[in-house]
Amino acid sequence: MKEDYRSWESFPRSGLVLEGGGSRGVFTAGVLDYFMEKNLYLPYTVGVSAGACNAVDYASGQIGRTKDVFIVHDKKMRGWSFEHFFRTHYLYDMDKLFDEYPNKLIPFDFESYQKRGMRVEMVVTNLTTGKPEYLSDYKSRKRLFKICRASCSLPLAAPAVKMGADYYMDGGLADSIPYGHSLMMGNTKNIVILTREMGYRKKLKSGTDAIVKKLYKDNPALVRAVLKRPKVYNRQLDILERLEREGKVFVIRPTEKVVGRTEADLNKLESFYEHGYNTGVAVYDEVLSYLRG
Repeated sequence: MKEDYRSWESFPRSGLVLEGGGSRGVFTAGVLDYFMEKNLYLPYTVGVSAGACNAVDYASGQIGRTKDVFIVHDKKMRGWSFEHFFRTHYLYDMDKLFDEYPNKLIPFDFESYQKRGMRVEMVVTNLTTGKPEYLSDYKSRKRLFKICRASCSLPLAAPAVKMGADYYMDGGLADSIPYGHSLMMGNTKNIVILTREMGYRKKLKSGTDAIVKKLYKDNPALVRAVLKRPKVYNRQLDILERLEREGKVFVIRPTEKVVGRTEADLNKLESFYEHGYNTGVAVYDEVLSYLRG
């Protein structure tokens, strides 16, 4: 059988950069589902938080899997619930999302992920240093989803994840849009998929700052990363928009109203997924021209 996914070999030194954003990641899932239908694969992908989930499904070639993870009609299968929050004080059931889902409920094709040979890195934030780390794994299914879990573990929403001697949390705390890392990896062509609209900037003050300071007082570097995040993120967007104007990166972003990070309305999620898919259709030829230019 022809292995069309090897089209990634036609685009050397090309990278795919995937922003997070919780439920907004369903937009990215729509874009990537269309790209996979067209057998458009790039050799390198780096994802943050929800973008990390999209990244591994893209590399395994599982069209529709990320959508199924984000849009769950059976309430008993959902990866978050107020019942779980009242029982654990965390909104997300990370055991369900990163153990039951990939291993039982919404199976992840680890063999395909290994076979395809595309490089995937997921961004995590080290609690001790407050710095981003870019991790990957192609041998251990268990460790792969431990990294993915760490990349998605936002303060207040999920507990930190221990790997080796260190603890890690959401990669977006230290590097929300890792196009700089993709450039450092030698990728001269980069497709960046954002989950916020053009012109969006984070507010410099967050209502959760005081809570984070109290809960993570033993991790001052993490607290500093959280407090600096809006300025760092906004600076990343400033640079990215300049690079976009100069034709050095290709940015894909929503042009319709975005959903919230914890959006639970299935109709809104379906609509935002469709917006992502239709956006993929609309920009596909431009993406190919950019990659071949």
